[in-house]
Amino acid sequence: MKHLVITLGDPLGIGPEVTKKALSAFKKQRNTQITVIGASVDGFTNFDNFIEVKSKYARPQNPKPSKYGADISFKSLKEGIKICLKDKNACLITAPISKEAWAKIGIKFTGHTEVLQHYAAKSKEVLMMFTTGKVNTALATEHLALEDVSKHLTKQKLEAKIKLFSEFLGNKKIVVSALNPHAGDGGKIGREENKIIIPAIKNLQKQGLNIDGPLPIDSAWQKHLKGKFSGIFCMYHDAALLPLKIISIPAVHITYGLKFLRVSPVHGTAFDIAGKNIADFSSMLAAIKFAEKY
Repeated sequence: MKHLVITLGDPLGIGPEVTKKALSAFKKQRNTQITVIGASVDGFTNFDNFIEVKSKYARPQNPKPSKYGADISFKSLKEGIKICLKDKNACLITAPISKEAWAKIGIKFTGHTEVLQHYAAKSKEVLMMFTTGKVNTALATEHLALEDVSKHLTKQKLEAKIKLFSEFLGNKKIVVSALNPHAGDGGKIGREENKIIIPAIKNLQKQGLNIDGPLPIDSAWQKHLKGKFSGIFCMYHDAALLPLKIISIPAVHITYGLKFLRVSPVHGTAFDIAGKNIADFSSMLAAIKFAEKY
């Protein structure tokens, strides 16, 4: 039996709302079990088990990053990971958390990906990737300031993450994007392409991976969206997320390389619209459907 474990994320954000809406619209199979983890399930339907998480902090009256939200969301995530590590049929679906809130109570992890990598990675590296089915993109680095991206790019890291992406896509053709404009212009606009990215690509090609690049990010995305490549591998967060969100197709966020599948919607807590019942649940519904079919 497939076991979908859903954490509601920050209780003050839109996570509970989009999960409630998605579950109401989801037509689950008979052999699918759903467990929901969080602070409240008022009005929820279409799930089998609920695990309530409590906090020592007071709940704020208005939606915002808070110690309460951080405590609930982090405890919920750890409980979800615990279940998925024990149940081989389980996969994890996570609603958004607030990184700002986590910092308020001293959580050392930046976000979901870092926590999952710490507790449940198969090997040293995991892959942050996104899919709509036809559009597939993955990241060399995750939640970093732009000034830190270059410092965290290594040939070893690139090779490990591109291998994971290729594995997910079944070795279909991948384009690797450049970091710098014009792919570095032969070293005149940055040297990361010549020193790190090109050597990594050549080594992986020798190992049989179906990859090309590095191409300037605009050209790489254009070719991927035209179907010339099955996936695009990007060097940093917004190089992947900005084009993905512009195409306006519900996407699924995947952490690949774990001991279990983890997916999530491609949006944040949206405190500004939380509690107004106007949040779009299409990405959460896509994540739930993907997890059941995977």
